[in-house]
Amino acid sequence: MFNNFANVWTIIGHASALGNAKPIGLSVAGERIVLFRDAAQKPVALLDQCPHRGVALSLGRVKGGEIECPFHGWRFNGAGVNCATPFNPDAKRQYLHAQPLPLREDRGLLWLYTGFEPDAEPDFPETFSLKNTLICAQQTIWRAHWTRVMENMLDMPHLPFVHRRTIGKDLTQKIDQRMDVFWRERPYGARIDGAINGEPRMGALEYRYPNLMELLIDPPGRIFRLMAICLPQDDTTTKLILLTIRDFARWPILNPIFRIMNQRIANEDKRIIESALPREVPEPSEEASLRTDAPTLAFRRIYRQKLQGSSATPPVRQAAP
Repeated sequence: MFNNFANVWTIIGHASALGNAKPIGLSVAGERIVLFRDAAQKPVALLDQCPHRGVALSLGRVKGGEIECPFHGWRFNGAGVNCATPFNPDAKRQYLHAQPLPLREDRGLLWLYTGFEPDAEPDFPETFSLKNTLICAQQTIWRAHWTRVMENMLDMPHLPFVHRRTIGKDLTQKIDQRMDVFWRERPYGARIDGAINGEPRMGALEYRYPNLMELLIDPPGRIFRLMAICLPQDDTTTKLILLTIRDFARWPILNPIFRIMNQRIANEDKRIIESALPREVPEPSEEASLRTDAPTLAFRRIYRQKLQGSSATPPVRQAAP
């Protein structure tokens, strides 16, 4: 399960989207997941598959913090424990449980573990701990493999061509000059800095394993960050989650302005990346690369060594605790 994206923590959305009455279904690395809030209002996740006849639990309803299967009314709590089997009061419900997945709510975000027994908690970026900041969230769907989307977020040389009317304007007159891009490894991934003719560029990129990019563009005396989470839905589709974190203009009524700006920039990338072949990033020898491709090549190496070929094995079905 979760082929090529197993046993990692990933942001899957904003917690405010998960209410009390309705479950949310989503796909992560080819697996169907259902989210809902239990009786204590804690967000929980199960594989979106009833153990009875395999239908999607996300089509059901939440009653008293338990999700009810829409087919035969079996009910499960957040730990996957079977709480009801209509017309079968003698059923051994301890053997008829659903499969839970580790889920955390922190900093207003939902973090899912693409496996079953995490050996550590999520590594939260320090940006989420900054005081007096507001997080503005949005998401969009790209018809592309997540690795193509991720490496695009780590790439600087494309800015004056793909974004010549937006964030790449200042580079359009410098394409004949030398660009240097530095991949500096960190415990969480890497920091990426750039320079033109030896002069450092303002701002920097942070890559956080496995699928998060943070752009630091703090104006003087202010905090302004953009995060991109490249969440694989399946082999051909990626959900791009964008988070804007700022300590100014913190009125929520202004969020649509930031969303429009982000969407415009994302759309510039989207049409280009969706055209890339092969869909999944290939071996380095299969494409031509240059010195300024160091960050994308480093990401590909991480993907091949840590994620490609990975999968998670669910526990053997036995009595629920």
